[in-house]
Amino acid sequence: MKKLFPFIPLIVILLLVSFFSCRKTKKTEKIKMESSQAKVTLITVYDNYEHDPELKTGWGFSCLVKVGGKNILFDTGGESSTLLFNMQKLGIDPKTINTIVLSHIHGDHTGGLSGILEINSNLDVYLLKSFPGDFKNTVKSYKANVIEVSDPIKIYENVSTTGELGTWIGEQALLVKTDKDLVVITGCAHPGIVEILREAKKITNEEIYLVLGGFHLGGTGDSKLRDIIKSFRELGVKKAAPCHCSGDRTRELFKEEYGEDFIANGVGMVIEIGARAVKK
Repeated sequence: MKKLFPFIPLIVILLLVSFFSCRKTKKTEKIKMESSQAKVTLITVYDNYEHDPELKTGWGFSCLVKVGGKNILFDTGGESSTLLFNMQKLGIDPKTINTIVLSHIHGDHTGGLSGILEINSNLDVYLLKSFPGDFKNTVKSYKANVIEVSDPIKIYENVSTTGELGTWIGEQALLVKTDKDLVVITGCAHPGIVEILREAKKITNEEIYLVLGGFHLGGTGDSKLRDIIKSFRELGVKKAAPCHCSGDRTRELFKEEYGEDFIANGVGMVIEIGARAVKK
């Protein structure tokens, strides 16, 4: 056994090199997004930033996507009571939800799931394959249809996910094709918001119209934030709607750069994308 000790550091180095080499050479799966003339409506139903004072704020994020006669709930916020209260105020019946997509495992994005499933379990739940088995089994116990995601996957003709991104905290973003190019909706952007956008463009070969959701930039310095905003411009992002974990300063600098194309997203915000301009 002692003779092996000198080789252990070398073995560890070789394993790490092999691991990261494999990650770099992983081929990006492509998704063909169908052209859509249908109106797309995005409703932020859970967030810690306020837009509609009649709604409750809470730490977390959830966005309802209405497109092509389907209702897709992306993330479920931090807990059920606030989510259901806001949905009721907004005139959204949980029984009309067709699909739930969970960005990642954190409780501020999955906490309201049980409240929805208790009312409506006749739906599909897209979650990452890396989610804990206990979590998956709990969802299945409601008789919901669980779809485990690792690679990019098409949900509807003009809706897909990025598949699982990131190393330490796996996460997926939602991609929606509109007649004004691609909408990217992020939960917390743990893999890096710019990295997610680059991957979205690789997957779909589409230009990005709007990025909405948590950018995970709270506490980030101005220099880094300006670099990120510059990357948004270089990637051709036309509109930005940061919320949740994005940070106040992030929102200030995006507003400074994007002007009228900045959307101060918060709970109760309704954005309509179709033949007409974005409604804020």
